[in-house]
This record gives sequence, C-alpha cells and structure tokens, in this order.
Amino acid sequence: MAAEAALLLLFLVFAIGAPLVLYAFVRDERKRDATNVTDRSSAERAARKDLDGRSADGGEQGANRNDRP
Repeated sequence: MAAEAALLLLFLVFAIGAPLVLYAFVRDERKRDATNVTDRSSAERAARKDLDGRSADGGEQGANRNDRP
C-alpha cells in the first residue's frame, strides 16, 4: 500500500512539475528573444543574403514566375 501511494505521489509531482518547468523554459527563451528583435528591412536583407545568389524557388534569379509557361 505504501509503495502504491509513493508511486502515485511521484506521478503527481511529475505530472504537475513537468509542464511548469517547460513553461519556465519557454518564458526564459521568449525573454532572450525579445532583446534580439530586427526590423523588416534587416530581416529581408538577411534572408536574401542566406540565399547566396540562388532564388527561393530554384529558378533563375530575377525571373518572373508569371513569365513561365
């Protein structure tokens, strides 16, 4: 009987504690990300830089998608 009670108590501690720990991690990550905010033009510039001369759809750079048959 004591073993079942201990097991139940352990389960309840993990069932309540795990979501609270995850919440704390997410909240901490959100605080860190709040200091690393960029504006739209900087984000677009970084995205274009990541492409490194390749277009996102795999076609030629500067090609208009509507020009294709």
